[in-house]
Amino acid sequence: MTSSIALFLLQAPADEGFFNLIVEKFNEGNDGGWMWPVLITLTLGLAIFLERIITLNLADINTRKFIVNVQEALQEGGVEAAEQLCAQTRGPVASVFQAGLMRSHEGIDAAEKAIAAYGSIEMSFLERGLVWLSLFIAIAPLFGFLGTVVGMIAAFDDIEAASDISPSIVAGGIKTALLTTAGGLIAGIILQIGYNYCVSKIDRLIAEMEESSITLIDSIILLQEGKPLVPAVEATESTETED
Repeated sequence: MTSSIALFLLQAPADEGFFNLIVEKFNEGNDGGWMWPVLITLTLGLAIFLERIITLNLADINTRKFIVNVQEALQEGGVEAAEQLCAQTRGPVASVFQAGLMRSHEGIDAAEKAIAAYGSIEMSFLERGLVWLSLFIAIAPLFGFLGTVVGMIAAFDDIEAASDISPSIVAGGIKTALLTTAGGLIAGIILQIGYNYCVSKIDRLIAEMEESSITLIDSIILLQEGKPLVPAVEATESTETED
C-alpha cells in the first residue's frame, strides 16, 4: 500500500504543481497554527504504521510449510530437533511452538497451557503500538475541528471590528477554518486505512497461530503414541489439492 501511494505521488503531473499546491494550502490553513498539530499527528501515525508493517511482515512465514518441517523434525529427531527448528525460525508461530514443545515432556495439558500463555504474549507484541495509532486517528480530525472553531471565532472578531459583514472580511477566517478541517479529516482517513490494514494482518497471524497450535498438540499426541506424523500430513495435503 505504501508503495502504491508513493507511485501515485511520483506519477502526479509536474505542471500541476501537486506538492506546491499541498504546501500552499497548508500555509493558508496554518494562519492560526493548527495545521502543525495535524501534520505532527499524521507523521507520528505514519511512523507507527510503517514500524508495524515491517514487524508484521517479518513475523509472517509460510505456516503450512513450517508445520510440515516441525512434524518431520519431531518424527526424525524428536522434541529437541523440533525445538531447535523453532528457535531458528522467526515469527509468533515458531515462538508458540517452541513454548509448547519445551513443556511437552510434562504432558499434553502443560503443553496446551504453555501455548495459550505464550500465545497471549505474542498477541500483545503484534498489537503493540496500535493503541497510539488509534489515538492519532481520533485526535487528527479533532485538531482540524479545533482549528475550524478558532478560524470562525477570528472571522466573527473581524466582523465585529469592521462593523461590516462583507464577504471579503470573513473569507480569510472561514477559508482557514475549512482548510484545517480538511487537513484533519485527510490525516484521519489515511491513518484509519493503515490501522485497518494492520488489524487485518494481525487477525490473520493470530488465526494461523491458533490453527497451527492445534496441529502441534495433535502431532505431540501422535508422537507419544508412536504413530507416524508426516505421511498423514502429506495425505491430507494431497486430498486438499485434489478438491
